[in-house]
Amino acid sequence: MELEELLQHIVNHDEVHARFLNTLSLQENIGARKISANEQPETSTYMVLKHAAEEHRHAFYLKKQITRLNANACPTYEPDYLLAPYSSKYYLNKLDLMTSRYLKNTLALQGTPLKFAAYLLVTYAIEVRADLIYPIYQDVLSKNMSKVSVRSIILEEQGHLEEMIVQLKSFSADWEFHAEHILKIESQLYHNWISDLSKTINITSNEQY
Repeated sequence: MELEELLQHIVNHDEVHARFLNTLSLQENIGARKISANEQPETSTYMVLKHAAEEHRHAFYLKKQITRLNANACPTYEPDYLLAPYSSKYYLNKLDLMTSRYLKNTLALQGTPLKFAAYLLVTYAIEVRADLIYPIYQDVLSKNMSKVSVRSIILEEQGHLEEMIVQLKSFSADWEFHAEHILKIESQLYHNWISDLSKTINITSNEQY
């Protein structure tokens, strides 16, 4: 199922839409917590702190958008309130693990340098993906005159992508070569996630009728 078609199906059903927003909120929250977990207090930079804060805000903002559909929907991130809970939850974790393995094997990085390089490349790949998904999602929302909006997230994600490119240029003259490899890994994880979403939505929709 194409992304626009999938999102149209999601937006057409408030209960499914609420769970999708909750799923996106979970993923933003996981990203924020991973940034904070890998952060070194002594060497924290403005960019890292800003990025973590904005990812947490995105998680909160998406959670708040659920109330525009149903004030009582999706109170937690428990599986029953998510779409494709397993692949949604471990999408970023798998990407981080595979990126770290690549950097360790290819560049022999370890410890703090490995964590920071993985942060840069994983974040870059996720921001590239977000730069594709959120505008299409907003377009579907606008066409359906939905009360939900993700415009503010689009602007901040674009800023994150620009920041990552600047940092990656400082990290390595060959950053584009390494990033291309990580993008291929992310692409496979993304397509698996979309496939799982489609299966879950079909089951959910059938249950509604």
